[in-house]
Amino acid sequence: MTATTVAIAALTIPLVAAHGDPSLDEEDHTSLSKPLDLAHGALGANFNQNLDAVNYRELQLAKAQWVRGFFPMPATDEGDPAEHFAIETILDTAGRGYDTILSLKFPYNNASLPEPGSAEMAAELDRLDQVLPNVMGQVDIITVGNEPFIESLPAERDHRLNEFYETVARHVIDYRSQHCAENCATSLYMGALNRLDLEDRHTPAAERWMTFVRETPEIEGVDIHPHVPDGDNVQAFLDYILPRMRDDQTFLVTEFSLVWHWKQHLQDPISPEFASTYGFAPDTQAWEVIGAAIDDPFSERQWSDFLTSSDWFMEQSTFLHDQMKMYRDTGRLAVATYGFRQDELMVQNWNPNKNPWLLNSVFAPYTVQTRGSGMSAPGFWLDSFRSLQNG
Repeated sequence: MTATTVAIAALTIPLVAAHGDPSLDEEDHTSLSKPLDLAHGALGANFNQNLDAVNYRELQLAKAQWVRGFFPMPATDEGDPAEHFAIETILDTAGRGYDTILSLKFPYNNASLPEPGSAEMAAELDRLDQVLPNVMGQVDIITVGNEPFIESLPAERDHRLNEFYETVARHVIDYRSQHCAENCATSLYMGALNRLDLEDRHTPAAERWMTFVRETPEIEGVDIHPHVPDGDNVQAFLDYILPRMRDDQTFLVTEFSLVWHWKQHLQDPISPEFASTYGFAPDTQAWEVIGAAIDDPFSERQWSDFLTSSDWFMEQSTFLHDQMKMYRDTGRLAVATYGFRQDELMVQNWNPNKNPWLLNSVFAPYTVQTRGSGMSAPGFWLDSFRSLQNG
């Protein structure tokens, strides 16, 4: 029996209500709750920009206790951030007893980072002052930044990046000090660093980033996003960050995946057995099968058969367990969160060169037929995800 088959069988258990349904069985969820100080080493659900896709039936089926997403700071210019779906959802999730992580995303891919003391920086800090009253003391962790070394102009990934994020972090720290009780429920992290498995990412700016994390007492640690071509590459992330933090600091892993491994195999031919069983031409490539599933979602059995018949996928079938062991063995993991649900951006304009994030997801609403009852069908990773809950 495959991991997916086990996971699918588990869907027959009684479920409680989905997102937004006030009939959620609080007693059932309370059994999943744990004090925050016991949650270190946890594996949670990451929704990135799709917090509006949180489904409490799916969270409960997966036994997830932690939920993470991000808020794009420019959204404050479009209306009251308290009414933005990301903040509404993260607060609703926290109110239901889940532990929560909110990353503050500053997208400067197409504009220069504001300089400290400038009018542009004042405007950015004003945005923070609109957001922080809604979440400080309400969410468990705020991460200052999402992916700063990606969400910035390449030419400015130097001291200018550091100066911007250090200014933002100090503003968040000052706000917490002034407006949140001494035992404020919200911890602060700096995030997140990418591709530390590549030597050219060990830049002076990355070094200064870690120095700021280490030398700022109010910062609990750093966030990393190990999207890698091979699970062994992740050790380089740990080797970089751990010696550069204080002994009392921990780290987050709010995104991690094998997306670059999957991408290397999108143009591999599918197995003859799968082709014969489901009527595909023998020379069909993996990306074409995924495209067929996007156009007309497969049954759970067919999606499972596609993945389990793909050697390049199954050779990584222990990825979640391997990664969580690596993180937990450090004794320094606060929380890791894994991609929980396929989203629309993952399937738009599907082609052999598109990054196949959709193969990471615990639930697969865009490639597998819905089960109905207010929830989507699982992908491959549900059974592993459930078994790794440390309750």
